[in-house]
Amino acid sequence: MSKILVIAEHLDGKLNGATARAVSAAAAVKPESIDVIVLSDAPDAVAAEAAKIDGVGKVLTIARAENAHALAAVLAPQIAKAAAGYSHVFAPSTTFGKDVAPRVAALLGVSQVSDVMTVEGPHSFKRPIYAGNAIVTVEVDAASTVVATIRTASWPAAGSNGAAPVEALTVDAALPSHTRFVGLQQGKSDRPDLQGAPKVVSGGRGVGSKENFDVIYKFADKIGAAVGASRAAVDAGYVPNEMQVGQTGKIIAPELYIAIGISGAIQHLTGIKDAGTIVAINKDGEAPIFEIADIGLVGDLFKILPELESAIG
Repeated sequence: MSKILVIAEHLDGKLNGATARAVSAAAAVKPESIDVIVLSDAPDAVAAEAAKIDGVGKVLTIARAENAHALAAVLAPQIAKAAAGYSHVFAPSTTFGKDVAPRVAALLGVSQVSDVMTVEGPHSFKRPIYAGNAIVTVEVDAASTVVATIRTASWPAAGSNGAAPVEALTVDAALPSHTRFVGLQQGKSDRPDLQGAPKVVSGGRGVGSKENFDVIYKFADKIGAAVGASRAAVDAGYVPNEMQVGQTGKIIAPELYIAIGISGAIQHLTGIKDAGTIVAINKDGEAPIFEIADIGLVGDLFKILPELESAIG
């Protein structure tokens, strides 16, 4: 029978919602058990959150001072040791997961399966390729440990009514001395997190300038949405890189996605293809974004947005 270890992602003592999505993917394997591992200098608060995820059998914690910051080079050796006895190791396909999972796979001597979007069987998975234009089935040797990153946009978050026990774990893993934490630079915002928000408003090159992007922020605040951007807007310097949505940015699946001034390059469409309802506002009626939009408004965004705000009240 399969036993799955899910690597918890967390920051500032709070569990990232992507972890619950990885647990949903793990449940689709129909394993004997699903355990979550939390690595931190003080894991108790995060472990308590993880213990509430439906389907989790137990939460394992590794408390070490070296785990105060999520450095893949430091975490991977510990995870690889903790993975002994598990048939699968899952991590969310976020920046964190994409950093840690390949190192874990290398230490275990196996190949990694990336961006799992459906589970066909314990060792058979589907993932997107060619910017999401094709789906490939990946078969893993049944004798190998499966290390996989989970495409969070393709999976719902597991519920939070569980009460799994928490167990402290000690592993004998040699940690590298050549890698050290220098600092973390991140944007601070009171808006919802881009990757977990049910509503997202994104602006593109059509917004015109960094100053004009204020209309996107204002509209997003009006409807309680997170704010994203196309790669063109990021490259033009309108917004920081962490707001980029698309194949080379964040893959998201909100219930409502509003694309404003975004033409719809293939790499951007890849990042939003799992969204529930897509609304596009663009003055170019031939823009590719309208081919996938559920609702399309052709016109000047600087006239349409104020009208929408007035209609919302």
